Amino acid sequence: MAVPSKTFAAPVVAPVSIPDVRLSALEVPLAYRRYFTWFQLIVAYVFMERALWSSRLAFRNRWAFIAVITVFIFVLVDRPSLQRMGLSLPTSFGASLVLAVSFATAVFLVLMVRWAGGQIPSNPTWPSLHLTWQYIAWALVQEFMLQSFFFTRCEDLFGSSAAVWIAATLFAAAHLPSPILTTFTLAGGLFFCDMFRRYRSIFPIGIVHAALGLTLVLTMPDSLLHNMRVGIGFLLY
Repeated sequence: MAVPSKTFAAPVVAPVSIPDVRLSALEVPLAYRRYFTWFQLIVAYVFMERALWSSRLAFRNRWAFIAVITVFIFVLVDRPSLQRMGLSLPTSFGASLVLAVSFATAVFLVLMVRWAGGQIPSNPTWPSLHLTWQYIAWALVQEFMLQSFFFTRCEDLFGSSAAVWIAATLFAAAHLPSPILTTFTLAGGLFFCDMFRRYRSIFPIGIVHAALGLTLVLTMPDSLLHNMRVGIGFLLY
């Protein structure tokens, strides 16, 4: 006897929702955003000051590493766009303006020192080529910290125009008690921050930062620069 085939309706399976585990889970609610921005600024700057003023070199190096890593972590948590951080390519006009003004400043500084009878180079045996390349890389890191981190957060809190002055002042204060570096970094920080505000790229600013820093080494005696040290390192030189 043939058994008729039977068909069974397939059970209806409800779609399973997969939780979103991306970094969006780390986003700070808008109600607390301003407080978190203040928290980032204070923590990063305190860590940086610890790196500048710790009594032992090993502690200074350790705190410098912690400060840099902290800044990068805060940046990753915020997930800003490349354009906001200034990591996009600059416009030709913006890059040309930054480079031209800075080149003219470097030439003017060299001519003024020569006119005053100063020696060029002021420090014939320092820095070495190896230290020069290290300084160029460090200049770019400094501009990332200054512009992509401190300026953008000051901009969120106070607006872009006020952020130029506040970020530049923080930058200069980090170079105390060196009178030469504090003075030049305040003037340079105002220029760097305003160029970042207008053209939003750290690459030409980083190049200019390195060029002007090396110009100071070329024109200023080490008795004033103390090997470009700041913080307690300047006092212990």
